[in-house]
Amino acid sequence: MYKSQLIKQTQKQYIQSTRFLSSTCQLLKWNEIPLAPPDKILGITEAYINDSNSKKINLGVGAYRDNQGKPIIFPSVKRAEEILLQKENEKEYTPIIGSKKFQNIVKNFIFNNSGKDANGEQLIKDNRIVTSQTISGTGSLRVIADFLNRFYSNKKILVPKPTWANHVAVFKDAGLDPEFYNYYETSINDLDFENLKKSLINAPNESVVLLHACCHNPTGMDLTSEQWDEVLQIIQDKKFFPLVDMAYQGFASGKPYEDIYLIRKLTKKANENEIPTFALCQSFAKNMGLYGERTGSISIITANSNDSKAVESQLKKLIRPIYSSPPIHGSKIVEIIFEEPGLKDQWLNDLNKVVGRLNTVRSKLYEKLDKSNYNWDHLLKQRGMFVYTGLTPEQVIRLRNEFSVYATEDGRFSISGINDNNVEYLANAINEVIKK
Repeated sequence: MYKSQLIKQTQKQYIQSTRFLSSTCQLLKWNEIPLAPPDKILGITEAYINDSNSKKINLGVGAYRDNQGKPIIFPSVKRAEEILLQKENEKEYTPIIGSKKFQNIVKNFIFNNSGKDANGEQLIKDNRIVTSQTISGTGSLRVIADFLNRFYSNKKILVPKPTWANHVAVFKDAGLDPEFYNYYETSINDLDFENLKKSLINAPNESVVLLHACCHNPTGMDLTSEQWDEVLQIIQDKKFFPLVDMAYQGFASGKPYEDIYLIRKLTKKANENEIPTFALCQSFAKNMGLYGERTGSISIITANSNDSKAVESQLKKLIRPIYSSPPIHGSKIVEIIFEEPGLKDQWLNDLNKVVGRLNTVRSKLYEKLDKSNYNWDHLLKQRGMFVYTGLTPEQVIRLRNEFSVYATEDGRFSISGINDNNVEYLANAINEVIKK
């Protein structure tokens, strides 16, 4: 009898749970979920892959290619992996914000400039820099955006127009309110510095302001040291919170320490309490070629050591429910490169060669372009992995449809996709679409 009652009770519970699941599934109406638009850059790569033209060129994705159009692993990175293979004896989780060794390397590499920046060294001594390993640059941006949404009173974030497309998406999804400030004037293919300053001056006080440390993406146009002084004075006067994105350190000059005079200026102002706090998002994806390893960091400069303790605790609390702790392979490669005798110098030499090739192919493209009805001088002013050509969307579409040259419709070309074998074909295609 008891067994019969138990069976009936179980059947009743099953029917009730089935009805609940059925009603829950009805709440999630799968056929009403809209199709999301494809990622513009990754969509270009997909179209390129499906193109059967043997002369096709992919100028969309910002990842380095050699003169044969092939991806590479830096020799220094390869050597670091060989050392890691011999030395590594565990695959344990790293702490939530990464290993202390990695954090210290990042701090000394960026802020202390290997002992050459007294202001950065002082910030480190005063425990005013909180550094956390993140999932590359994008992960770093998302973490700081979430952090600011939780703890910074003004949700307005000022971003340059144009900027990397994913910036706005990351900030919006984190609850911030992106607003553009003037940066580049397409009609003259140059910085719009006067309007840049005006738009910052007219922005709300205490806004967050996004700054590209070097090799501005997508334009490749950076501010001079003197222009940065003017912008930082505005930031100081308006009490903005500077958020620096540094994805391409080393790609301007081939020398990482020479590319980030903006950071030098900010550490000085932090020490002098003129701009007491700022944040830096950094990645080793480009300058070590650790794209898929997703190795980056966020550093938050605080007003004092007590603030640092609170900030670090909240970073841990924020990161823990997102991805718990960062991946370890890429960070261990970074650690070995900076610790093994001679390996850091080898890496710096590897990086300098990569940037040297990009500069060479930039010059070759410039030389082969028709200048009779179009001024291409801006290509030589731009720095980094990209050229912002000034081509219209219609011209870019013609390049794609008629010549199998794939680039974003704003005219940004990733020049690492250019090499000795295709530079003439590319130049001829561009010359064709700009004919009047």
